[in-house]
Amino acid sequence: MQGAPIQLQSPFPGPSLLDPFGRAVTYLRVSVTDRCDFRCVYCMSEDMAFLPKRDLLSLEELDRICTAFVGQGVRKLRITGGEPLVRRDIMSLFRSLSRHLQSGALDELTVTTNGSQLARFAHELAACGVKRVNVSIDTLDPDKFRKITRWGDLSKVMQGLDAAQDAGLKVKINAVALKGVNEDEIENLIHWTHQRGMDLTLIEVMPLGEIEGQRIDQYLPLSEVRRRLEERHTLVDLPDRTGGPARYVRVAETGGRLGFITPLTHNFCESCNRVRLTCTGQLFMCLGQEDAADLRAPVRASEDDALLRQAIIDAIARKPKGHDFVIDRDHARPAVNRHMSMTGG
Repeated sequence: MQGAPIQLQSPFPGPSLLDPFGRAVTYLRVSVTDRCDFRCVYCMSEDMAFLPKRDLLSLEELDRICTAFVGQGVRKLRITGGEPLVRRDIMSLFRSLSRHLQSGALDELTVTTNGSQLARFAHELAACGVKRVNVSIDTLDPDKFRKITRWGDLSKVMQGLDAAQDAGLKVKINAVALKGVNEDEIENLIHWTHQRGMDLTLIEVMPLGEIEGQRIDQYLPLSEVRRRLEERHTLVDLPDRTGGPARYVRVAETGGRLGFITPLTHNFCESCNRVRLTCTGQLFMCLGQEDAADLRAPVRASEDDALLRQAIIDAIARKPKGHDFVIDRDHARPAVNRHMSMTGG
């Protein structure tokens, strides 16, 4: 006697994936590799052990999972890493996913990168329908840049920015605020980005994975950064949202936009619309929690997507209300053991 058939219909009304708190999940961040050609001091150890390539989802499997999410109401895909542009044949994934932009099923396909490979790929990304990219730059000092990234060459990143803007891509610079490292450069970063027509978003250090040293020694609260900026600048709150967690202000003196991502001083969990897929097929419903759903198994179990769609529905049904990030002297260990490069930036 056969068992009862698997229930494949979403229990949630409408096309959206709704979590237990009524938040619609419309944004998927996809890590295509845990590998990176930098070793940023707040992100990973210098002697990182990366995953065997056999453990990674194929580009075809990544496309299939992304397509399943798009079919269930996700409107924005961000390709991340590690450094996503070091993945072999990565542009074939962008070319394939671009069909969802052309059909209107997807609003935006974006990428977060360290910029090292942008000079090579910027024009092809634009041809695939990518309209904007996020580039991580924490300092404009070449020597300090190499110290922060350990292996990075700022001149190559600058060439990538030139190529991106030449290709018509809108660029947002992401900078992690680091106590005693770049806190004296934040005003310069604001003026430099805005003069080039780019946005800047400042990010608090997040307690993900073991690193050399203590993150409490790196942690610079953005509430303090904003207070200092307001002594010399006029910051006007904006209602703008780009699908992520940043809250934006207009800097009156430059006319440019400045974002703050504050998981510690003012968390953004109440409006979270995101989930993260790792390069091994683990779906993390919250960046700051360990719970994950395995999507690789259903993808490989059947050529039909029914099991995959049900696994996605089941995962969203246990998305937590918020994260457990804490940085202080009483919490020396990271909130979660995996590095950001494994989860996806």
